[in-house]
Amino acid sequence: MPDIDYQAQHKKRLSWMPWLYFSLKPKHLLWAKPWQDEIQQQLCQLETIHIGEQCFIAPQAQLFAEPGRDISIGNQCMIAADVFMHGPITLGNEVAINHGCSLDGGRKGIKIGSQTRIANNVTVYAFNHGMSADTPIYKQPATSKGVVIGQDVWIGAQVGIVDGVTIGDSVVVGMGCIVTKDVPAYAIIAGNPARVIGDRRDK
Repeated sequence: MPDIDYQAQHKKRLSWMPWLYFSLKPKHLLWAKPWQDEIQQQLCQLETIHIGEQCFIAPQAQLFAEPGRDISIGNQCMIAADVFMHGPITLGNEVAINHGCSLDGGRKGIKIGSQTRIANNVTVYAFNHGMSADTPIYKQPATSKGVVIGQDVWIGAQVGIVDGVTIGDSVVVGMGCIVTKDVPAYAIIAGNPARVIGDRRDK
């Protein structure tokens, strides 16, 4: 019977469930910390990226940051497998971006506050195309207003957030929402298009 590579399976588990990295036992950190250090150092050499302390970035995540489209990641952030990120993007501390998310900062950028949690398959696009009928879409200039997501926000799975939106602090965004307008702090929103259905301070 061939040797079973438990460490490879453990790395895969961490990549898809990165919150587990922060509760690893010291014996596992002996191999996990150097593994993460190598991944993060290589990213910083290849792209215009700053990564804070004690972060986890899955090797399957795809981060692209040309000069002028920087990605800045705060401390204790986690980025899971199959995430696509194209700067400019700024993350505060303790931000979680789960698997399959797609974030493109356009020209004006995406800013995400500390302790915000983003569930799987969320899309955030800080740009848009012109829609004039006399020119093909792909030939029209892109516009960008930027997207701001506050701190302590919970964004549910499969949410879409369009350019120009600001989501206030402490908001909960229900699964499958399409967010097309600004959201006030503490709001609970749901639906397509998203609308306010409650307030966290009432919970």
